[in-house]
Amino acid sequence: MTTETTGSELSESNHSSDPSGSSSSEDSKWLSAHSDPVANLYTFSSCMTFSDITGDGENRLVIADLGTGAHNMKLKVYKGTSLVNENTIIDLPTGVVTFYMDIIEPRVPAVAVASGPYLYVYKNLRPYFKFTLPPLEVNPVEQDLWNQAKEDKIDVTVLREMLDSIRREGTEGALTVRSLRFLMMPDKEQMEQFAETYKQAPLKRLTVITCLSTLKKSSAEEDAISCLVVGTESKEIYVLDPEAFTILAKMTLPSQPVFLRITGLFDVEYRMVASCRNGNIYTLKKGMKVGKLCVELTSQPVGIERIGKNIIAGCMDQTLQCYTIKGKKLWTVYLTDSIVTMSIMDHKQKGFKAVMVALNNGNVLVYRDKYLIDTIKTDSAITGIQYGRFGREDSSLVLTTRKGGLLIKILRRNAVFEDRDQAHGPPAAQNQRLNVPKKTKVFVDQTMRERENGVAMHRMFQHDLYRLRLNTAREYAKVLNSSLNPVSANLSEPLKLAAHVQGIGPTFKMTVDIQNTSMSLPIMNLRISFLFDEKLYSLQKTLIPVPLLVPGLNYKFDTFVECVSDKGISDVIKVFVVKKTSSIPIITAVINMPISETVVVA
Repeated sequence: MTTETTGSELSESNHSSDPSGSSSSEDSKWLSAHSDPVANLYTFSSCMTFSDITGDGENRLVIADLGTGAHNMKLKVYKGTSLVNENTIIDLPTGVVTFYMDIIEPRVPAVAVASGPYLYVYKNLRPYFKFTLPPLEVNPVEQDLWNQAKEDKIDVTVLREMLDSIRREGTEGALTVRSLRFLMMPDKEQMEQFAETYKQAPLKRLTVITCLSTLKKSSAEEDAISCLVVGTESKEIYVLDPEAFTILAKMTLPSQPVFLRITGLFDVEYRMVASCRNGNIYTLKKGMKVGKLCVELTSQPVGIERIGKNIIAGCMDQTLQCYTIKGKKLWTVYLTDSIVTMSIMDHKQKGFKAVMVALNNGNVLVYRDKYLIDTIKTDSAITGIQYGRFGREDSSLVLTTRKGGLLIKILRRNAVFEDRDQAHGPPAAQNQRLNVPKKTKVFVDQTMRERENGVAMHRMFQHDLYRLRLNTAREYAKVLNSSLNPVSANLSEPLKLAAHVQGIGPTFKMTVDIQNTSMSLPIMNLRISFLFDEKLYSLQKTLIPVPLLVPGLNYKFDTFVECVSDKGISDVIKVFVVKKTSSIPIITAVINMPISETVVVA
């Protein structure tokens, strides 16, 4: 056991220099708190967790280290940036979780480590209990063969041939570990030695744990008692009682579960989402004995996460896919490299959840729904991700690299995650589903008519399209030549013109708004003139001088219009903005005058 350090190391290391192995851009949302490239950690996201395992209010980092893959497996506990505890693990760990198993004060969670067919429970960093998975039924033929070998009725050569025939029949998973190791012996002498050593021992067939998770028992509080949920190589899921470690529920899946996500309460209602080795995702609810198929993925899953009612799966074909809990596909994101691991980012301060995806090129992408909101760059591929409260920091991120390094980052308190996608792509409106109506008889008849007259319809469509383009071009040229558009197309004199009429008649008030839309160029020597029918209207001001126009300001000019006709008709008045030295208008507005109310009443 190493010497314990102060819990303030993680906060104090925020002011250290940026370590190698991570991006150091000034606009980064993360502070590099610690970097240890020679931490010698070989672990995955499922073997990492945060928890206050000592009850002092500071979360520790609990890591199940796989060592060399065959030796030196250990359960390591970090306080701040220092290793404070180590416990040796006998077999390769497959998962680590922390859970509350009782209500004894002070409330201290226990640590559960899944390793082989056993579940090791630690309390106060000391071994507390070992749970063994229920043994499976031994193949009767295999049992009979070992009984005959025990009584020396058959030699090792016959035993090997018979066991190998069982394996070649496709029932390798039904053989015990003893038989599988016996088949791996290279020569007869080693087989005889192996058989002589183990033939007297009872034959047992044990399964191994493939995934591990927790399920709140009766309350959703953070420190409520939780049940352990284990997935096994025998395609079964067990729910274990946290106090007596008895099996409360047993469920079966069509394939071996590798990832498990659970929501709800065991005593009320819960739902499990299990990703299996056959590439499918299954769901289980309270009372179900067999998993229900939810999603058939296009490729093998690398990880799954559940956010709300959606399931997000990262696959080996470099895609991130989202499905509803009923199996309906919502979206797919295509990535630039293969996915190594995934984890959830529960940012409680901002009130949102995101998915962190580690790629083989060393980048960690943060997706909120299907939008990329952040990218973390490292020098090595990330094999383990854990986000949560570490020490005194609520938003800490711990990364383990393929080279054995350990990176600790802290989210800046002023970091802002924009809802828009950082990656360039089609607009969000393009992905909105249309409410397509059901096919009717009229629709079917129209489809048949289009099939029969497809060529003629296409030619007519092209003809009308060319005519539409021609008419549009003509009208556009006419507008440019006559300056009828309300926004100036002249780059040297960019103007915006708007005019409106107030009143019920026979006298109206006309207001003209002019704005200089340039960034820094003022405009001067302008006039406002009007074109109207003198038999219908009379204007108080037919020519209005315009002062110097400052960019960005809106200028208003008023004049009164009197209707001099009693015929009850109306016409248009055109407003021109012209240069003092030119007769061609810069910009034009056309006003449809209302009918005088006095004339209508008369």
